[in-house]
Amino acid sequence: MKTLLHFVIALFLVQAAVQGGAIQPRLNSPSPTPSPAPAPEVTSQSILRVNSTNQVHDPRSPWQKKPPTGRRGLGVLIGDGSILVTADLVANSNFIELEKAENAEKSTAKVEHIDYESNLALLRANDPQFLAGMIPLKLAEGISIGASATVLQFEANGEIARTTGRISSISVAPYLENVGLLIFKLSMPLQQRDGSYTLPAVHGGRLIGLLMRYDSRNQTADVIPMPVISRFLASTTQPDFKGLPRLGVSFAPLRDPQLRRYTGLTEPGGIYVTKVLPKSSGDLAGLREGDVILAVNGRALDQDGNYEDAEYGRILFSHITGTLTPPGEKVVLKILRAAKIEEIPVPMQPLDRTSVVSSPFLADSAPPYFILGGMVFVELSRPYLKEWGIEWTKKAPQRLLNYDAFQDELPADRGKIVVLAQILPTPDTIGYEHIENVVIKELNGRPIKSIADLAEASKHPVEGFQKIELEEDPKWLFLDAAAIEANRAQLIEHYSLPATERL
Repeated sequence: MKTLLHFVIALFLVQAAVQGGAIQPRLNSPSPTPSPAPAPEVTSQSILRVNSTNQVHDPRSPWQKKPPTGRRGLGVLIGDGSILVTADLVANSNFIELEKAENAEKSTAKVEHIDYESNLALLRANDPQFLAGMIPLKLAEGISIGASATVLQFEANGEIARTTGRISSISVAPYLENVGLLIFKLSMPLQQRDGSYTLPAVHGGRLIGLLMRYDSRNQTADVIPMPVISRFLASTTQPDFKGLPRLGVSFAPLRDPQLRRYTGLTEPGGIYVTKVLPKSSGDLAGLREGDVILAVNGRALDQDGNYEDAEYGRILFSHITGTLTPPGEKVVLKILRAAKIEEIPVPMQPLDRTSVVSSPFLADSAPPYFILGGMVFVELSRPYLKEWGIEWTKKAPQRLLNYDAFQDELPADRGKIVVLAQILPTPDTIGYEHIENVVIKELNGRPIKSIADLAEASKHPVEGFQKIELEEDPKWLFLDAAAIEANRAQLIEHYSLPATERL
């Protein structure tokens, strides 16, 4: 009897447990939910070592080159056999070598496309069979702040080292020059390893960008992100590729209430156009200094020029004009002009670099120069200023720094800044040995706006002399024109010059 009672009690407890959910009958248990498939890992079949030998012209003595230097980075195989790297890696390259990390097999390569504004380049192996069997890497989509990112490096033995961090911010900031483009900032403790000059960053087995800078103190990396890469790749398919489009304006925030009153602005946002570059997209479309830009493609701007982006939040409007819009397509600007609101369609084009006063880089071409009796003349550029070292912004001549920093504020017809860079001691330059880094205003009464102007003006001496006018003391320099010609061959031989000019 007790046994039967115990059985009934046990059966009751089991039924109660089943109804209460503490115990689920095996026959009614649902099928387990499958776990999401892990993201595929990037292998050495998609990335390569890139070894580049680079040699730049000496900005002060541009007839000769500086000693060659070597750079090593990682390239990413993308589509149709192209290898994506930063432009900085292969700038002024004499020799480029691709290397497979797994077996050290090598092949030479050439630069197919390069754009220094976006700091991107495409390489192609000289041997088409070298990349046989390798797997191109696809671009990621929909990356936002807080997403994880893994930076890939090669160990010396060819193994892939992976360092994972987070995207801490997304903004518009300068790359190799003062032109803003989209930048992802990664937070991670990155170690120096074999091939750490240019590195790919991936998410979910896809490329999100290329590292171009790493701050070891703050442990943050600046990444060229996939939207910029996508625009660069799309642009390189055009036969007349000249870079990414630019609006070509400088602007000031409209936080000053008096300036807002002056412009007649009643809307909460907007930016004030302070400069429109000649021949730029904005200039050709009729944009003027003093206009107030209120919106771009229907997206309202705040007082600092930011708009609300669906993917990245508050970000500078140049992301629309410089990255999202292909060359040749239009953006529509809503502006306030003379107290009236207008809409201006602007066909977007790359900047016309012929009007740049001081070039931000001298790459892949020999800079012009002119030597007159031992006086070496060059055109001002940022590489010239960087010859003063890591603190060039403090140590370079102030007049030259101002020309470079505020070149957008110079008259549209200013032309190049021609600088007397140095004096080569010759019989013709005795007494002038201490003069250098001064700007040339005129030669023989002719305004100088380029090295070509200088060469032409030298053909017209004044009363037998080359009469050089400077912008600063000493105001005038004089050279005997006949003596210069008589000593030209000796000058070339003594200093091993290929020629006294390159125009």
